[in-house]
Order: sequence, then C-alpha cells, then structure tokens
Amino acid sequence: MKREKRPILLLTACCLSASVLMLAQESTVELPQDKGPDTIDVSGYPAPLQDTYKLFRTKCSKCHTIARPINTTMARDEWERYVKRMMHKPNSGISSGDGKRIFAFLIHDQEVRKSPNPAAFFPALSQEEIEKLQQLQQQRKSR
Repeated sequence: MKREKRPILLLTACCLSASVLMLAQESTVELPQDKGPDTIDVSGYPAPLQDTYKLFRTKCSKCHTIARPINTTMARDEWERYVKRMMHKPNSGISSGDGKRIFAFLIHDQEVRKSPNPAAFFPALSQEEIEKLQQLQQQRKSR
C-alpha cells in the first residue's frame, strides 16, 4: 500500500513559507522616518494627484510604513530609483502605470511640500546606513 505524501509536502511548504515570512519580518529595519507623520494634506494638490495619493498609500504601505516616504526627502533621480526598486519587490502589486503615477506624486510632493523646508524631513539613507541600523537593532533585540 502506497502512502499519500501530499500532506507532508504541503505542510513542509507551509512551514518554509512561514519561515521565510518571519525572516523577512525580522530583517525589516525601523528608520527615523517611520516615526514621523503618516498622512499628508493633499487638498491643495491637483485632483489627479489627490487620487494618486490613495494609490500611493495603498501600494506603498504593503511593505513599509507609509510614514517612511512621507518623511523622506530625495532628489528626482533617487525617487525614480526608489520607485523602480519598490516595483520589483515581491507582492508589491505596483504595475508600470502605478509606478509612473506614484513617481509623479512623489516628485510633486517633494517640490511643493519638502523642498521649501528640507530641514523638516529626513534625507534618504544609503543601503549601507540601513544595514548598520539593522545590525544595531538586532543587537538590541538579542540583549
């Protein structure tokens, strides 16, 4: 009599997925931007950008706090790289069209709200700086 192996394989796949998810959650880092405000008053923005704000909040909050991009200041090329990188994240659900709209929103927000008062916002961190913060947070957790 042959044994059915599917439940074991399914259980193994579920455990593996849960482990990967836990690892991904453990590897996230809390940035200073995450502690800032998590909303923007977009009532003065053009109507299409007000609609894009909703898309931005929905898509971008899947992977990190929405406060992170709200409180980060970047140059145009940095925002472009950032949005492209986020589009390629698994399960982001950000299509090419969504990415273009989100980029346009972030550039408008940068120019209207952030650039006039850059001291009120945090500059983007390099990958090296993020990794250092990550290590520091892991050290604190292990104490």
